[in-house]
Amino acid sequence: MTNRPETMPARPDTIDRMAGLDPGTPIYDIRAFRPEFFGGAEACRASVLEPADDLGLVRELRAAVARRVARSSANPAVIAGYLAPVEPSLAELAEGETPTDLRLGAIAAHADMIAADPGRSSARDLQALLDAGLTVPQVIALSELLAFVCFQIRVVHGLSLLKEAE
Repeated sequence: MTNRPETMPARPDTIDRMAGLDPGTPIYDIRAFRPEFFGGAEACRASVLEPADDLGLVRELRAAVARRVARSSANPAVIAGYLAPVEPSLAELAEGETPTDLRLGAIAAHADMIAADPGRSSARDLQALLDAGLTVPQVIALSELLAFVCFQIRVVHGLSLLKEAE
């Protein structure tokens, strides 16, 4: 495609890397027509994984939750995108096991449910997080993180299918 918008970065973003898209290929270039998604996805990734105010959900915890959800995708490239070293205290959470810690266990159960069947979520599920000691702002931040990783999984899956069809 020759009409690449000026706002399109020259380098692949995380989604492109996970989907195996290379600059100059048709599917990579077609993303240029939605630059708000291209740059917005990276900005969103940064804001949910490393926000200026973590609200008590530290970067390491956020990374562990993201890794847990990425593992649910069964996509090696998505999983590899979240393979940064994990604190030993968060290894169970990150690796898909059930943490013995009440708070981490509630986060794990919620993350698993959202990754598998987000439509099943109810007020009772959110209350379980509050009962485990999360605050309302933390529940919102966790929800944003889960929504982003699930979004990323689906976009990568779709782009990968398009790439296979080329």
